[in-house]
Amino acid sequence: MSAPQRDLPVTSRTIPAQRPPQRAATLDAPPDSGARHRRAHRGDWILLTWCVLLTAVVLGPLARPGYVLSYDMVAVPDQALLPSSVGLSSAMPRAVPLDAAVALLDSTLTGQVLQKLALAGIVLAAALGAGLALPKVRTGTRLVAASVFTWNAYVFERLVIGHWPTLIAYAALPWLLILGRRVRQGRTTALAPGLLVVAVASLTPTGGLLAGALFGVLVLAPGGRHTRLVRVVSTTAVLALQAPWVVPSVLRPDAAVSDPAGVAAFAAASDSPLGLAGSVLTLGGIWNDGAVPGSRALPSALVLTAVLLVLAVLGATELRRHLGRAELAVLGGLAAVGLVVAFSSALPGGDAVLEWLVSEVPGGGLIRDGQKFLAWYALLVALAAAAGAARLARAATNRHTAVAVTLVAALVPVAALPDLAWGAAGRLEPSRYPAEWSDVRATLRDASADADGAGGADGDLVILPYQPFRRFPWAGNRTVLDPAPRFLGVEAVVPDALPVGGAVIAGEDRRAAEVAAALDDPDSDARRAALAALGVGWVAVERDTPGALPDGLVESLESVETNGTLDLYRIPGEIGTWTRIPPAPPVIVADIVFSVILVGASADVARNAFLRRRRSLRSQVS
Repeated sequence: MSAPQRDLPVTSRTIPAQRPPQRAATLDAPPDSGARHRRAHRGDWILLTWCVLLTAVVLGPLARPGYVLSYDMVAVPDQALLPSSVGLSSAMPRAVPLDAAVALLDSTLTGQVLQKLALAGIVLAAALGAGLALPKVRTGTRLVAASVFTWNAYVFERLVIGHWPTLIAYAALPWLLILGRRVRQGRTTALAPGLLVVAVASLTPTGGLLAGALFGVLVLAPGGRHTRLVRVVSTTAVLALQAPWVVPSVLRPDAAVSDPAGVAAFAAASDSPLGLAGSVLTLGGIWNDGAVPGSRALPSALVLTAVLLVLAVLGATELRRHLGRAELAVLGGLAAVGLVVAFSSALPGGDAVLEWLVSEVPGGGLIRDGQKFLAWYALLVALAAAAGAARLARAATNRHTAVAVTLVAALVPVAALPDLAWGAAGRLEPSRYPAEWSDVRATLRDASADADGAGGADGDLVILPYQPFRRFPWAGNRTVLDPAPRFLGVEAVVPDALPVGGAVIAGEDRRAAEVAAALDDPDSDARRAALAALGVGWVAVERDTPGALPDGLVESLESVETNGTLDLYRIPGEIGTWTRIPPAPPVIVADIVFSVILVGASADVARNAFLRRRRSLRSQVS
């Protein structure tokens, strides 16, 4: 019996198998490889399209020319880089280093374009980040997460009240969850983008707390595969990124504490028939009645909002299938902290604790408006609601029913809050500044340039009526923080005593309070001398807004430009200098540290992106 064929020896006469040419191998490749790639990424394109659509529906009016002015939201054509932009002034550094960043960016982009790009970026990033935050889920589940996180009362109320810097941090949260997850998995390349996102969110103190806490605690939580060095570097960087506002707050000559009366004034309030608890749990409850969406009182809105909460409860246990134990613990813990802070004034003894923190602990005033810390809870609700929708879809009898359940869940947030559409139902309509404002700005800048060239100083600006908020006919008579201090491009003394609900919350700026006292002096000569001694050399009067003017003041000043809309006057005589500000060297060092981290993280992100692109091109060639 002959041996099996496989046992025959291979001799030199054996003809080797011929390798097909490379071109033949390419031709023999599956013709649908590109189609498989497109199918794999079809869900990403669907999610991106949905997020762009949500952004367009929310911010549609911003396509028109003009600046959106609403409560604290102020944008001007060309914001100047001033000492106060980095915290070198008597005022509390609430917009530090945000004002410096805006001043630098709008030297390249106009203020109008910058504002619209920022708002669109916030909404789009929030939606897309939430849609990508749950790993390995279907596209429909991602759409639900994007809708719930973007279309809710928190976003509406913070947009209308003008807290867009807080919304930068809000939009950053899902991305920080994703990047923190990657760092914990040992992917050190995710550290630089994580720090970059934290830096952008830390342009204001509240944003720094919201973003830094999530990323910092997530990286520090035990159980990850990242090294101790990564933990130390990330923690140090996150803390250092808060230096631009921490350093001037700590080193200012006057204590960085606030009026305890602000605790009751800024406490979360009921904005729906659900009461305080129901309002906060459904991501509302802002203290300002003027920022509440009207649909919150509709029975249909209450039902649909309750449906979202039911979905979130249904999906809470499902989150354990999608998020790691540490991720869920950190996000859940921060969400609980946010709820406690939001409810704190209503808890037994909570108002007393808050009043002590605000009046005794430097920086404690940040927690007066506790409702803004619901941002962590909002992300948890969005992800849980998406998981709940996915659970219902899996229980459907057929594929068509499952798709219908998912689409309905994605549309429920929109139906529950219809007035978020089209610029918060018209509240975010763009406005245009009067031409007279530009004339006064040019006059002031020319005068300041002449004074600097002569080695002197003309002093700072005070704007009358001496009150923080305005109503202008050319801005739809909406309440808005006076934009003139930023518009006019010179240092200004801005009143920070806030009228809230019939009460006045005392400010923290001693110079602003002394200016107010000087303006109340009935003696014109004494009043003028007091203003000059406080370093005030200019007075501007806004004629088209409600408010009282000190009797006889403008008559005692030198008229520079009067147009009936924004009049400018000079205080004659020698102008003093206000010196009670934080020391410059440590403040500048804090800004340099922030800049080094920001630039270093950006460079590392760009380098890694370039390397990935080069590797991708090489793999395609080979």
